[in-house]
Amino acid sequence: MKTSKGWRLGMGDVHILPGSRHRSSSKGPVWILLLVSLVSIFLVLAYVYPLQRSAACYIISARGCEAIADWLPVAPERELSDEEIASRVVFRDILKIPAPKLKTPKIAFMFLSTGSLPFERLWDMFFRGHEGKFTVYVHASKDKPVHTSRYFVNRDIRSDQVVWGKISMVDAEKRLLANALDDSDNQHFVLLSDSCVPLHDFDYIYNYLLYSNVSYVDCFEDPGPHGNGRYSDHMLPEVALKDFRKGAQWFSIKRQHALVIMADYLYYAKFRDFCQPGLDGKNCYADEHYLPTFFHMIDPAGIANWSVTHVDWSEAKWHPKSYKAEDVTVELLKNITSIDVSVHVTSDEKKELQTRPCLWNGFKRPCYLFARKFLPETLDNLLELFSNYTGA
Repeated sequence: MKTSKGWRLGMGDVHILPGSRHRSSSKGPVWILLLVSLVSIFLVLAYVYPLQRSAACYIISARGCEAIADWLPVAPERELSDEEIASRVVFRDILKIPAPKLKTPKIAFMFLSTGSLPFERLWDMFFRGHEGKFTVYVHASKDKPVHTSRYFVNRDIRSDQVVWGKISMVDAEKRLLANALDDSDNQHFVLLSDSCVPLHDFDYIYNYLLYSNVSYVDCFEDPGPHGNGRYSDHMLPEVALKDFRKGAQWFSIKRQHALVIMADYLYYAKFRDFCQPGLDGKNCYADEHYLPTFFHMIDPAGIANWSVTHVDWSEAKWHPKSYKAEDVTVELLKNITSIDVSVHVTSDEKKELQTRPCLWNGFKRPCYLFARKFLPETLDNLLELFSNYTGA
């Protein structure tokens, strides 16, 4: 401040005191040179250190960063590798494929379990009377399932061991997708666990998913240790930190997005090799990061950024709340089905609450079609209450 004040005082003295003709005539060029220099420095700094925050931008311009971007030089884009170019071409063309007009499109219900499914009787009640509108696939990673519903008999696919937190979880998802894609009538693909239950009747869920303009992939940015803190620089250059995202694995996706997942090897390999527990002292879980990051990069406008499967993280533990028999009431289930706002909480010290309305084709609707984690002991209560809470 002292230096600046002295500078202004000195210039005032020069203005008031008479000076030589030579000094007066040189004042204009000096000011021009000084102004040009300052502008040049500003442009260089703005190019090297672009303004990231809107608050900083608005100090300079009422239009903010958008106005500055109009006249700043464009930073050169990174040159893509052959693998990236090939991947982007394939993804672009797949995403442009229009959905075929089928007489009766179907939803593929894909169950990821360790063995038998404790809620088969409930799902049997859910599916009954809607034959021809759905298919069932079961990936049992540990024990051969014993089925109690005709809709699940002979619907087991070749399965392999699944280890929580490792890429084998993603491999099982892709195995389910590959089998479900083999049926060309399947137009929507829902991943469910053995603790999942339906929250609505079949017709409601069928219309909600098949006539939606997006896929439902959970995706948000978490700057904390359990989000961006899991990122590895080994993923560069294909996956940058700015694109790294987090989300629940329980997706519900359109056929085009299912095909894109099956077509991807480049980004999958990055997560297989560099997103795993214990790597570089970090615990990265591929099933929580691969698909959210992948779709944020290739088709961010094509996903809803939340999952249609509800889970309760209010206990702030490593695993979500498990519902016991005494928890299952009409009030609980109707409370879940009435939620119309998606909520994410960051894992940094701020514990920032990120909320967004659940929009179905532009209209606010309830977020959830399914819910987990229900213990097997809740089955009888759910069977008794099914018609009350689903409207079936």
